[in-house]
Amino acid sequence: MSNYRRWYVPGGTFFFTVVSYQRRQFLTMDLSRQCLREAIEHVRQTRPFTVVAIVLLPDHLHTIWSLPPGDSDYSVRWQKIKERFTRAYLAAGGRESTTTMSQQRHQQRGLWQKRFWEHTCQNEEAVKECVDYLHYNPVKHRLVARVSDYPWSTFHRFVRLGEYDLGWGGEDPCPRFTMPE
Repeated sequence: MSNYRRWYVPGGTFFFTVVSYQRRQFLTMDLSRQCLREAIEHVRQTRPFTVVAIVLLPDHLHTIWSLPPGDSDYSVRWQKIKERFTRAYLAAGGRESTTTMSQQRHQQRGLWQKRFWEHTCQNEEAVKECVDYLHYNPVKHRLVARVSDYPWSTFHRFVRLGEYDLGWGGEDPCPRFTMPE
């Protein structure tokens, strides 16, 4: 068994990877995007955080959040986002994967992997590297040929802010940077 410990830094900035159950490819569908957007916004009303960047791929998402000073509880935020998404998605006719008896006993649904992966960004350079990795991810997964062609990320917001030009990402900006997929 793993001895992984999360690093909770009050007011920190964190990179997350959240994966669908059994890598089912449904997260970029209209209903999924709507339910996820609403779940995130709902949780942000009661437990504020800033979405620095996000990319939504068919079977996983990457996002970077900054938490308010004195607050480090990203785990509860993810729990509530997943719960709210699941309720809304299933109520609207979305379907889930079959779960085992053990998962059912533990009230686990067939939409999300149980856990998520987190990385604490220790400085601005680390944040930039994570943002670059996140925005390049659709090209890495061969979903598009150019970063600018992918519709479900914050890349175009970063272009408007002058952080990137529209042609950014012609080659992998982080070839040695590894995150879980």
